[in-house]
Amino acid sequence: MPDPRPLLRPVLPLLLCLLAWPAQAQLAGLPGGGLPTTLPQVRDTVQRLPRTVRDTIQAVPVRTPTVEQLLRRHPARVELDPAGAPVVRSEVVAIDPAAAALELARDAGFDVGRTRSLEPLGLRLVVLRAPDGLGTAAALEQLRRLDPAGTYDFNHLYFGSGAVGTGTGAAAGTDVAATGGGVRVGLVDSGVDAGHPAMAGVDVRHWGCDGRVVPDGHGTAVASLLVGGEDGGDGGTLFAADIYCGQPAGGAADGFAEAMAWLAQQDVGVINISLVGPHNALVQRATAALAARGHVLVAAVGNDGPASPPLFPAAYPGVIGVTAVDPRGRALPEAVRGAQVDFAARGSQVRAARSGGGWTTVRGTSFAAPLVARAAAHGLGRRDEAVARKVRERLAVTARDLGEDGRDDTYGFGLVEARPAVAAGGSR
Repeated sequence: MPDPRPLLRPVLPLLLCLLAWPAQAQLAGLPGGGLPTTLPQVRDTVQRLPRTVRDTIQAVPVRTPTVEQLLRRHPARVELDPAGAPVVRSEVVAIDPAAAALELARDAGFDVGRTRSLEPLGLRLVVLRAPDGLGTAAALEQLRRLDPAGTYDFNHLYFGSGAVGTGTGAAAGTDVAATGGGVRVGLVDSGVDAGHPAMAGVDVRHWGCDGRVVPDGHGTAVASLLVGGEDGGDGGTLFAADIYCGQPAGGAADGFAEAMAWLAQQDVGVINISLVGPHNALVQRATAALAARGHVLVAAVGNDGPASPPLFPAAYPGVIGVTAVDPRGRALPEAVRGAQVDFAARGSQVRAARSGGGWTTVRGTSFAAPLVARAAAHGLGRRDEAVARKVRERLAVTARDLGEDGRDDTYGFGLVEARPAVAAGGSR
């Protein structure tokens, strides 16, 4: 009999979550008097749930299998830190290290690798590689001992916070169309298929991958919601930074910081970040530097569930955190809750561009964030500290309150009424 654990892993946490959510489903009568323990029991349990719950379970994206796949396929490049977060094996990032500290690192057997001067962020980044035989966590501890005044961290990996379907049909419904007119906006994600009809009329300026363009499903879907549409884009400009480039250790903290520095050079007013991961000193410094310069940062809060600790960069001060709701305005059960949630937007049964052509159905906070970013970008094409301070206030005034009166940890200040295209059969 096939091992049921890979299926149980993503399903059972959601079932337990839904047990505490009677408005969504009543799951008291699980077959067998308890949680399923075999593959047939799992299937039987799911089939006996209400249809809305079955649809939710089937659609829930889980980041853990992605991490497990990376570890299994690329053990030489990826490992876990002591907290269980994925990192680039044997790499440690140093922020503004002193020359004397780098000499100590060399003497200890470290290779001083990539060095970047990120002038727009006021940072100097150095990636150090651990000596053979020294684990990444041990390497980080050693560098911190050698230079107690320095700032060192893992080179953490960040992932998209949403699921991209495989549909190829024509898009249904209307485009995002928050206020009309082109926007000038930035994106940190995977590669964008600028040749997709959804992006017609959009000036896409690529960064990363040594000048190559490596289109990807997640980046293309997010971009289509950010600046594109069913009948082509609205004439805006998208500054698309690809920090993955199809590589197994793509999406690392050092690439994120370099992308943010490039976007700062372009003077982009609003930047969408549909990526989530753990706290990281370099990611924190990069986001803080841009927020202090007057850039508006919009990030997905993640899909690790209501019991999840805060995910970053959405949880950093100065970043607008976005959650996702279904067509009825209910928070997706997988969406992260907390003080970092500022706004909600539609993130279920949404149609988006599919890399290579056609359209697909997407779900998750990844695809809610660009709707809020697009709304924020109208009137803020370039960095402007005075205007940036008012963006959150303007969004809060126009958002439709959901849940408890006023701001709450599930919906933030409420729903930003952007209108994504919806999947066939999806209600508005």
